[in-house]
Amino acid sequence: MVYLNQAATTFPKPKQVLDAVSDAIANQPQGQFRSSSASEDIFDICRKNLGKLFGVKQYQNIVFTAGATAAANALFYGLDFETGKVVVSQTEHNSILRPAMNLTEKISEGIILPCDEKGYLEPDTLESILEENDNQIRAVFINHCSNVTGAIQPIEKLAQVCHKHLAMIIADFSQSAGCIPIDADSWGIDAFIFAGHKGLYGIQGIGGYYIRPEYSVKPFMYGGTGRDSKIIRYENNFEYEVGTGNGPGVAGLNAGVRFILDTGVENIRFHEQQLMDTLYKRLADMKGINLIAIPKEKRGPVLSFTVEGINPSDVAYILQNGYEITVRTGLHCAPLIHEALHTKDKGTIRVSVSYFNTKEDVDALIAAMTDITAGL
Repeated sequence: MVYLNQAATTFPKPKQVLDAVSDAIANQPQGQFRSSSASEDIFDICRKNLGKLFGVKQYQNIVFTAGATAAANALFYGLDFETGKVVVSQTEHNSILRPAMNLTEKISEGIILPCDEKGYLEPDTLESILEENDNQIRAVFINHCSNVTGAIQPIEKLAQVCHKHLAMIIADFSQSAGCIPIDADSWGIDAFIFAGHKGLYGIQGIGGYYIRPEYSVKPFMYGGTGRDSKIIRYENNFEYEVGTGNGPGVAGLNAGVRFILDTGVENIRFHEQQLMDTLYKRLADMKGINLIAIPKEKRGPVLSFTVEGINPSDVAYILQNGYEITVRTGLHCAPLIHEALHTKDKGTIRVSVSYFNTKEDVDALIAAMTDITAGL
């Protein structure tokens, strides 16, 4: 089987991840808290390693959640927007779009920052929106790397525009973490969310968010922490991680992050970009294939295309059942970007790679698409 749906969830995982999850499940919890001291420590160890990967000194402000969607909702519910306006980009995933457009008790208006026909955001366009709204914008949400086109946004320049107009910038690193070097502190990112099961090579059900110390987030969920049981009003950030923690998930995430740090993000990016360059060049030469929004130099390990006269879902069915190649089709939970790409009716065929994909995987897809398009 050839797996080219890494933007949904990475497969396979590094052996270290599988071992860490297995060990966390196999070890008997014991000690003063609800879990053993070893599993208790893994939360802080993982926070520290994530801080290195994301480029944040205040790694203690990383909060674990059940995933990026839970992290996004924690910020939407917890930040005090003063019933003001927020800006969300046209490239966003529904985990951002839906809270922004439905939390009317928190947000007076969700304004869309449009992208161009290649899926890129322009700082000048954002500046115009912020000027028109005369400092009424409380926050701007930016998807760092598109899960449809792979476009990497000029997030540092976007952050500068936000701060000029007294708006905080919140980044979604779900698609870029582990694939693209990130330096959140130097870029001026105020908060970000991340998914553990994609480029960080963790398992499903773990993710989180980070927020600068100067911002306050009200917890939207309360409960036990396994310590200080007499206290019913919490005193520090651990109040955000209530209930029994996902020890196996954090252990696996930590192992995935350690794998990335040891391998080197730049080395991972170089390998993935080599595969993507080959895909772009060889698909572009095929009759009947339309590459969607061929991105500029700054792109992640994701591309989308369509085939003339064939529904994307039919192409995926043929690839899966005729060639044992897994891809993804549809709108990819990011409906608004397809309006800019002119693909909103049927969506696209999405191909995405990871460090564990090979040249042979790419060759297999090219051979299959050569067969599929032969009669066009």
